[in-house]
Amino acid sequence: MPTRSPAPQIAFRYRATDSAFGVTRETAKRLADHLGVDETQAIHMALHELAVKLLPQYEADDGALTAAQLDQIKKAVPQGRKRSVRSSLLETEST
Repeated sequence: MPTRSPAPQIAFRYRATDSAFGVTRETAKRLADHLGVDETQAIHMALHELAVKLLPQYEADDGALTAAQLDQIKKAVPQGRKRSVRSSLLETEST
């Protein structure tokens, strides 16, 4: 069975006061308790949430469509009368 090498580590230092750039150990403990996890897991969860929020979750594409690609799409889609779809998520009662 192959052995796994440990993941690289970084120094993590809590802040003296809570701010937009860090939290105190007390805040981290309170958050971990609230989530039912340890402090390390709470930090990982926070970083994951930030990554999902700020980093692209898909591979970058080739940019905007070319005029030729737009023409191909227009040819593939029936042109003519305008159609629309109407639906409701809520049922309405007739009175």
